[in-house]
Amino acid sequence: MTLCLRRAWLACVLLLSPLAVAGTVLENPQWRIELDAATLAMRVTPAGREPVQASSGVAAHAVSQLRQSTQHANWQWDKGAYRLSATLEQRDLVLTITAREAGELEIIRQPASAMGKGLIWPLAEGHYIPAGNRLWQDFLLEYGDMNSTQDLSLPLWGVDHERFTLNWLLTNPYNNRLQWQAEGPRLGLSLRHEFTALDPSAPMTLRLNLGEADMLAGAKRYRQWLVEQGLYEPLADKLQRLPAGEKLLGASHVYLWGNDLLGLGDVRDWAQLRTLLRAPEGLGAQLNGLLDPEAAQVVQAPQPFLDRYQQAVLLRGLNAALNKKARQAWQARAEPDMHALVEGYAAVRQALAVAFASALSTAPETWGSTLSATTLKTLEDSGLQRLLLTLGEGWEGGLWHPEAVRAGVEAGYLMAPYDSYQTALADTENPDWITAHLGSRAYRDCSIMLKNGQLKTGFQKSGHYTDPRCVRPLLQARVTAVQARAGFNAWFLDAYATGMLFDSYRSVLGMTQAQNAEGNIDAARWIASQLQLPVGSEDGNATTARGVLFAHGMQTPVMGWGDREMTQDKQSPYYVGAWYPPEEPAVFFKRVPLKEPLRTVYFAPAMRLPLYQAVFHGAVITSHHWLFDSLKLSNVQGENELTQLLYNVPPLYHLSAATLQQRLPMIQRQDGFFRPLHERLATQAMTDFRWLSRDRLVQQTTFADGTRLVANFAQEQRDRYPGRSVTALVVGAEPVVYQVNQQRP
Repeated sequence: MTLCLRRAWLACVLLLSPLAVAGTVLENPQWRIELDAATLAMRVTPAGREPVQASSGVAAHAVSQLRQSTQHANWQWDKGAYRLSATLEQRDLVLTITAREAGELEIIRQPASAMGKGLIWPLAEGHYIPAGNRLWQDFLLEYGDMNSTQDLSLPLWGVDHERFTLNWLLTNPYNNRLQWQAEGPRLGLSLRHEFTALDPSAPMTLRLNLGEADMLAGAKRYRQWLVEQGLYEPLADKLQRLPAGEKLLGASHVYLWGNDLLGLGDVRDWAQLRTLLRAPEGLGAQLNGLLDPEAAQVVQAPQPFLDRYQQAVLLRGLNAALNKKARQAWQARAEPDMHALVEGYAAVRQALAVAFASALSTAPETWGSTLSATTLKTLEDSGLQRLLLTLGEGWEGGLWHPEAVRAGVEAGYLMAPYDSYQTALADTENPDWITAHLGSRAYRDCSIMLKNGQLKTGFQKSGHYTDPRCVRPLLQARVTAVQARAGFNAWFLDAYATGMLFDSYRSVLGMTQAQNAEGNIDAARWIASQLQLPVGSEDGNATTARGVLFAHGMQTPVMGWGDREMTQDKQSPYYVGAWYPPEEPAVFFKRVPLKEPLRTVYFAPAMRLPLYQAVFHGAVITSHHWLFDSLKLSNVQGENELTQLLYNVPPLYHLSAATLQQRLPMIQRQDGFFRPLHERLATQAMTDFRWLSRDRLVQQTTFADGTRLVANFAQEQRDRYPGRSVTALVVGAEPVVYQVNQQRP
């Protein structure tokens, strides 16, 4: 009874107090903010506009030492457990909260009414979500809790009130958790921040920005804030330090598959090949012992001649055996021997050329399937002047075929390996994921330790996620050694720009999320500065984008990762395919439709916004994630193509020896329109985006030099813009029109 009376008495005191009635008022000529210091409830009124309840307030805290002026207030919560300040800086309300000790604190409860006409949401490139849209509401509720470094491409969101926007900018993007709540036909949103034991004094800082009636207002303000803080790196400045990066301007991005040592055309005598593999000793016997069961069965088959399928099985098995043979020199060690790693592949190739001379072609420098001089010559002869060619399986292909890498470099292309350091595998785990084999010492000593003392399991529940500072010596040693031997002139670091960040509670080498981000950024910068290699990574999320020149996964992100139909049900039309065969994995090459609601959520043109480009166009070149290249999704290919061209970002393709001729015309066609524009615009900011039709299917982007790109997503002509087209309007030049090709490869 006493407890109930105390609660009732406290409620009365809060209701009757001058603070609860009048609140703390901050105002200037632009707007007025009424702030409840106990709950952080906020009511904002732009000059000449209707008020908006930006936050309905969190659970009340005891307020003390409140001091305020017309544009500033500071106070304490709970006897000094938290110190808060609110400052009005023109069109920004700046909030700062510091904590006395570790703990989680709720800061914002944005009610559904605050959404106005729609939500401006940085999921991947960006989206506009009309208020009350049930499909989006269900999607966001099912998505669950989000963090502001990985789940959001930019640490911000906004709401559209027709004649103005309100935009929250999380200037401390780390350790934040956002959660949606259904409030009738609309959504409310809450924000919580964790003050960690690793750095409890680190303040939580955020800004509420009063923007113009511009859906990019929040993104533009965030870009301006990055510039003010010295955290923005224009691409032009990066290229001054790294001239080789200029080859990215106008380049289409391509992943090559089928980069093993041998191609089908390299076998002159299949009968002799089998004879050599049946040898009782020597290299043939060693390789035979490393064959998979199906390939071993083909070796022992009684028929004298092999059909095409058997040849493919045997060659696939032989290439895998050769990889295993080369890896024996460096895998399953406390620390990889980098000299043995880079020299082992050449040694195996030379030994094979001698021992199998009677079965294989006599020039090992010409061997290979997709990664070969033949492929590079075909691409060069096709008129493709700018390409970024990345080896999908890692850097082994470059060690097998340094001549092909050199041919690509001489053709003017960027040649890069896929490389990875964020997961460290145990010696016995997945030997084919070569880039994650960092040695048993890194697996033990560099892993992330959670608050509960457990080690953080790595990608797909394999190995451990790593501290980038701890694996940095391995990265430097391996990148240097592989680059020197293979001749790559660019590099791709998987996952380092995804914003996937961890706190690590190791007693000797603790790490905050902010330190994790800086470790990732510094690794990319080291490769660029020390080896003069353009560096890219996955996604390009804002907190980890500095240091990279390009990123894969912003234009089309990873989708449906846990969806059974897409990833497990092989009978489903939406099944994306297996990671097989290795020379042309179906997961990359099989064309499939995208299911609902993913199709609408990610690709409906009327609900897409170039938020990321408003911040980073002219700083980072982004493209699609490799799981969903430009040709993967059959029922949104046109929308995907038009949006990509409208935002002036490069296409991304997968190529194999078998698909090269089929896919080349599509690559050439888009290159003819995209390359000259991107060469001109890649270093420029996107300054404006607007809808030119009421249904939002005609859209325009504008860049710093005045170039306008207009996309008409409708089937029919609109205002002289042909259906399903992008029109380039360059100052002083005739308009150039690109229409989606209705014929699909």
